[in-house]
This record gives sequence, structure tokens and C-alpha cells, in this order.
Amino acid sequence: MGGVSAGISPIGFGDAIALTQALVKIDSRNPTLCPGSPGEAAIAGALGDTLSAWGFFVEVAEVQAGRPNLIARIGPAKAPALMFAGHLDTVGVEGMTHAPFDAAIADDCIYGRGSADMKAGLAVMCAAAALAHADAGRANRQIIVAAVADEEYESLGMRALVGMGVSADLAIVTEPTRLAICPAHRGFVWMDVEFTGRAAHGSRYDIGVDAIRHAGLVLAEMDALDAGALHARTHPLLGRASLHASLIEGGIGLSTYPNSCRLSVERRTLPGETASDAVAEMQAACDRVRSRRPELSARVKLVAAQSASDVSADTPVVKMVERAMAAEGLAVSIEGLSAWTDAAVLNEAGIPAICFGPGDIALAHAAEEFVPIEEIVKATSVMARVARGWLAETN
Repeated sequence: MGGVSAGISPIGFGDAIALTQALVKIDSRNPTLCPGSPGEAAIAGALGDTLSAWGFFVEVAEVQAGRPNLIARIGPAKAPALMFAGHLDTVGVEGMTHAPFDAAIADDCIYGRGSADMKAGLAVMCAAAALAHADAGRANRQIIVAAVADEEYESLGMRALVGMGVSADLAIVTEPTRLAICPAHRGFVWMDVEFTGRAAHGSRYDIGVDAIRHAGLVLAEMDALDAGALHARTHPLLGRASLHASLIEGGIGLSTYPNSCRLSVERRTLPGETASDAVAEMQAACDRVRSRRPELSARVKLVAAQSASDVSADTPVVKMVERAMAAEGLAVSIEGLSAWTDAAVLNEAGIPAICFGPGDIALAHAAEEFVPIEEIVKATSVMARVARGWLAETN
């Protein structure tokens, strides 16, 4: 296969623990989030080498220069497909309390950046697919393993994957869920509110217009919105919709009325809510302030948005994982996932997708990140059982 190999040692067939450690040792920080970092090329190359050795047909497709997706298939091409999906990139390592790329084992956990989010999940899905195919022999169905770039920023990788026509009948994204089945997660909308004031000497209240104070008035409206209408807007698995202020900057100096202020806000959305809804809410908050302060000048700008994801708990992919967990003697838990994932992109493309994987999303991006080895083992067993059941079908 093409790509850049990180030179990892050969991984024993279907060994998800060893593969997790090998992947954690590869620095795959997202270069958009961490300028100068290496991105996904090395990890895609190393994972591709392993999957090729395990019997997969492997393709590499660049999303941007040096930033590839990895698509690996096992089973007959063009047959009905089950997709196992995950992302190759990680966030930065600033402030971490342990070595980010040592993949050290302590207290039966693997530590390192990306161990939970989501290199253990990548290892699980690859090992499970390989083990299931080895047990199934000749099958009439296929499994696609999709390891994509840039999930941590704009999901360019998953969007490119579906854009090039890679499809499946159903999908499992192995994000960290603590082995809960997660058929739904929130979306998000990022917005900037740009306030324009009038600079003047601090003594000239008669001509100065305070852009920062105007932002404060809008913040008060945001607080009322979050505590009122959004608090009442709920989803059975995800809780309520929410809104918070993320960043604020403005002003020139202590003795000057600030002529500008920028407020960056994040709106976490529920299934059915849109980016347009969120922008309209913020604009309405500004309009309410303007009705009291006609001098307010505020412009709401959409920065980025990702949709929420939601599939029925009765959908076949949920039932497949439920049956596999029960057969493995594990308690079945169906929950909502707080973070956004590429499952939303797959669902938008018409591929029913849920999240299920080892690790805790609360440890993602954290100063201390680890994944319990026991969860890797259990997740591999469940995913392999799901894959065996899929491959055993005759149509």
C-alpha cells in the first residue's frame, strides 16, 4: 500500500491491546489544531501495514496534502457492508501529566494521548473485523474499516469518505462510550457576535459607545435563554440543549471607550435543531437588547456547525450490538453521547450509525488520558461477535 510507515513492530493477528499501544506511540496530532504537528500520514501508513498483513485490502486516499484516510476491506467487494469507523487524529498534548506517546501500562490501563479518543477504538474495530473474517471463512458480505483524518476539527476525512462514494448498510463508530450503546449525540454551532462601539476618551461619556458593555447585555440575554427556553428543550438520551460563552475580546486601553468587542459562543444542539435556528436565537437576543438600547450594533456570524445524530433504539445496528453484549455476558446500557462524532456525517449520508467503544469520553483531550485494558478486551469480543453475525448472513 502507499503511505508513510511509522516503522512499528509487527502486531500479532487480532491483538487489539498491542495495536492500541502501537498506535498511541505514533504522534498524530491534528495540524490544524496544533500547527507544525505531523497529522495522520504516519499512523495511516502503520495501520495500513498491519491491516495488509492481516488480510485486508487497503486503500489510502488523501484528504489534504499529507493527510490521508485509510479504507480497508475484507470480504467480497460490492457485497452488503458493515462499516467500522474511527478517526486517526488527536488533539494537542499541552498540560498533560504523563508522557503523551509512551503508551505506558499502569493499573491495567494504557496511558497516552489518544488512548481513549480513540486509538483503542481503532484497534478494537480492526482486530474484531480480522478475527471475525478468519472465523467466517468464505462469506457473502464484507466489512469496511474506515480510519479517517480531521475528526477533531472539521471532519474533512469522513466527509471526503462519503463524498467519494464509500458506503455501507450500517456502521459502528468506536468512539469511547464506556461500552454503552450510544445511538444519539449532540451537535454544535459556533458563532461570533461582533459588536461595534465608538472609541472616545474615558471621560467623554457623551460621545463614547462601550462595545464591551453591550456584549455584557447580550450575555445576560444568553443567560436567560439558556436557563429558560433551552432548559425546557430536551431529548430522552441527551438531556437539554445548551448555550455558553466561549471567548471574549475587545477594547483598546483603560482610559478609552472600546470601539469593538467580539464574543464567541457555542450552542450545543439536539436532534432536529439546525444552525439556522441557533443563529436566529442569537440574533433575537441582540434584537431584545437593541429594543432597549437602540445604539447597539451587533452582527451574528456563523463560524462552523455540525449536526446532532439520532437513530432509533430499534434500528438493526443497535439490536446487533445488544445481542452481542448479552451473548458476552455484559450488561446492556443505551445512552446518549455528550460529544459530537462522525456518526452524524454517516447518518446524514443515509448510513445508520451508532457509537460503541472502549474508554471514557470524559478523558478525551484531558491532562490524564487512559483506557482500561479490560474494556479493550470486552469491546473486541463484542465487535467480533457483531461482525461474525453480519458475515454469517447469506444475503
